[in-house]
Amino acid sequence: ESRTASTEGIEETERKKELFSMGAVTACAIALHNFPEGLATFVAYVSDPAVGVALAIGIAIHNIPEGLCVAMPIYYSTGSKWKGFFWGSFSGLSEPLGALIGWFVVGNTFSGNTFGILFGLVAGIMVYICIDELLPMAFHYDPKGGYITWSCIFGMSLIAVSLILFHI
Repeated sequence: ESRTASTEGIEETERKKELFSMGAVTACAIALHNFPEGLATFVAYVSDPAVGVALAIGIAIHNIPEGLCVAMPIYYSTGSKWKGFFWGSFSGLSEPLGALIGWFVVGNTFSGNTFGILFGLVAGIMVYICIDELLPMAFHYDPKGGYITWSCIFGMSLIAVSLILFHI
C-alpha cells in the first residue's frame, strides 16, 4: 500500500508540474498575443477616440476568459489564488505595454503612412502568432483537423460578414 500511495503522490506531483507549465506557457503566449492588441488599440484611439474606446472595451471583455485560461492551471497546480491572479495579470500587462511603446515610438507624428505601417505590423504579428503558435497547438489536440477546419471557416465567414456590414 505504501508503494501505491507513493506512486500516486509522484503522479499528483507530475500532474501539478504539467498544469503549472501549461499555465506559464499559456501566460507567455497570451502576453505575446496581447502586445499587438495594445498597439492596435493605441493606433485606433489616435485615429478616432470613439473607435479606440470601443475596441478597448471589446478587448477588455475578451481578456477575461484569456486570464482565466492562465489562472486556472496555475491555481490548480499551486493551490494559490494569488499566484493564479499574478500569472493571469502578467499575461494581460503586455497590452498596455504595447500601447505605451506605440506612443513612445510614434508619439503625435501620425500620418496615413504611419497608420498603414503600424496596422501592417500588428496584422503581421497576429498572423505569425496564429500560424506559429495557435494552429500547431490546435492540431496537437485535434489531429484530424475537423474542429479546426470548421472553426476557421466560421471565423473567416464572421469577419467577411462584419466587413461587408461595416462597409455598407
